[in-house]
Amino acid sequence: MSLDVMTETAAVTPEFETEEQILARVRTQARRNETRTWGLRALIVALWLGSWELTATYWIDPFFYSKPSLIWDRLVEWFTEGTQFGSIWLQLYTTVQEAVLGFVIGTVAGIVLGVLLGRSRYWADVLAPFIKALNAVPRIVLASLFIIWFGLGLQSKVATVVVLVFFAVFFNAFTGAREVDGNVINNARILGASRAQVLRSIVLPSATTWILSSLHTAFGFALIGAVVGEYAGASKGLGLLISNAQGTFDAAGIYAGMIIITVVALVAEWLIGLAENRLLKWRPSQAASGHGV
Repeated sequence: MSLDVMTETAAVTPEFETEEQILARVRTQARRNETRTWGLRALIVALWLGSWELTATYWIDPFFYSKPSLIWDRLVEWFTEGTQFGSIWLQLYTTVQEAVLGFVIGTVAGIVLGVLLGRSRYWADVLAPFIKALNAVPRIVLASLFIIWFGLGLQSKVATVVVLVFFAVFFNAFTGAREVDGNVINNARILGASRAQVLRSIVLPSATTWILSSLHTAFGFALIGAVVGEYAGASKGLGLLISNAQGTFDAAGIYAGMIIITVVALVAEWLIGLAENRLLKWRPSQAASGHGV
């Protein structure tokens, strides 16, 4: 390479980048990666829906398998004209209300009992067979019993949700409380901390990661519990719409109900993720914990 070419290359390409240039390059690359990721996701969805539409139009019976255009028509009908049981917003509100109430009650009960038993080996051993037995009971059976006990109203659906959410949160809270470093607790007690102070200042913060990770799954169970309860017997709700669609061989209605429930679950997942990021700001991210140079 000639001297003139080397001089020109050195003038164009700096020997080092400033901090601002590095950050700008990283942000640009991150935006490109995100755009590429969302583009690939959109392509996958388009291919899936397109192949389904073509297959249901020319090769399989859409009466049984439905197709995206029919599902879209059913969604438009529900959100513009309403359903057989009233406004779609009333059905959606009913299901979300049942899920949220049961989620809150089941989460609080799971955290309290999980942390307490996690710190008490004696009572954990005493109650372990009963907790395992209750966890093994099929939830659909309990949903039927709750309808007999509490009727077709809100209470039976909330009870079903509580049962599903409780165990999802309980076992994580129990494990999180058990995983606390014993040396830290012993040092706190040597310094004069009471049991309540140890529980509040050491055990709960240490178990927070375990508990929050369970909430993502728990809210999915909450929606399942609400829909199962409505499916077993209700006067309104998304589960009732799906049950009615099944009874009338309306495959598009079943898919439409599933899509609405999925959207609600994704929104709830996003909100729980935001709350988790706020509560765990103190935790160092994995990306910044020694993976770089």
